[in-house]
Amino acid sequence: MNYKKNVEICPLLAPFMRIFIACDKMKKNISRVRYFSTCAAVFTILVFLPVIPVKCQEPARDSLKVTNSNEAGLPAKTFSAIIVDDDNIKWFLTEAGILSFNGNEWKLHNKNTKVPTQNLNGLAFEHNPDGQELWMATPNGATVASLPIDERTGATTYHPEDTPILSKNVIRVAIGKNPIRWFATDKGVSAFRNNKWLSPSYFEIYPEEMFSDFLITSIATNRNGDTLYVGTEGAGVARVYQNVDGISGASTYSMWGPIILPSDKIYSIFIANDGSQWFGTDLGVARHTGNKTIENWTAFTTGEGLVNNFVQAIAEDNNGKLWFGTKGGVSVFDGSAWTSFTIDNGLNSNNILCIAADHEGVVWLGTDSGVNCYKNGKFISYK
Repeated sequence: MNYKKNVEICPLLAPFMRIFIACDKMKKNISRVRYFSTCAAVFTILVFLPVIPVKCQEPARDSLKVTNSNEAGLPAKTFSAIIVDDDNIKWFLTEAGILSFNGNEWKLHNKNTKVPTQNLNGLAFEHNPDGQELWMATPNGATVASLPIDERTGATTYHPEDTPILSKNVIRVAIGKNPIRWFATDKGVSAFRNNKWLSPSYFEIYPEEMFSDFLITSIATNRNGDTLYVGTEGAGVARVYQNVDGISGASTYSMWGPIILPSDKIYSIFIANDGSQWFGTDLGVARHTGNKTIENWTAFTTGEGLVNNFVQAIAEDNNGKLWFGTKGGVSVFDGSAWTSFTIDNGLNSNNILCIAADHEGVVWLGTDSGVNCYKNGKFISYK
């Protein structure tokens, strides 16, 4: 096995990792320890980095107003993903299918038989020379449809029967520049650009069994779009990147190494405009800056200002503030102070599943009980 890519995290662990992976082939029912923890138990290096103290700030109640809208009611309750297209139309993933809002009208797109409507896993937006497109991650492949979606919209689905995609069970999709289309599946990561599929060569670092045992939960590209950060449920963050005509692997971000990551269960990833990487876990959020893997890490929890440690969504508004959607409400971080909102401040639910800022600076929050938007210092509710 070749562990050169992992040497930057902990070079002394390499011999033990080789032994451990060999043993692992004989033990298929071992949990997360099979990949990482046993190595750490043999020889553990801990680096304690300082947690930056920040000021926790409660919202000014006299400046916060709540307005309820959408008297007709929405055809869905759970809003699990959101993207914003070039025309500032908001596209939501719901249990009823894909729902859009143009600022005046909500529309459920369920009339086109080529566009899947059930059990969707994720959305992504692409603007190419042919126009705007919406990508959908589904249990039966990755589907791309031209916008706007109507009864006659053309759509194509990519699945293993006729493409090199690793699995039909596509969990997430992300679009990088050039563009590079990234597909996270239950068997690993596939990608293609310029109508050519990239050959994966990362399995020595990230074996297929890793993605089966520790499912991918979230993905995000770097600023150039040629590197993908892959969050897993129990194996930390894997990184893959485009080389000349394939996909290679890089070192892992995981709490067993000298990295401040609150948990190896990653539920959200966001790359901010300044290039900083944010990783939401079930035990808080971590920020990483710069290009050195083991340096410049900071952890934030309820002790520093988060309203809840289970961070499911992260986004940045037009003012550079970071929004963190949790199971206990939403927290906003301006770089030094935190402000948090809950149902007491106008949220439909404390369970925030997705967040996005539109082109007008309005912040949209999808919950398990409809949608909120934050505009001009007040929340508007849609249910």
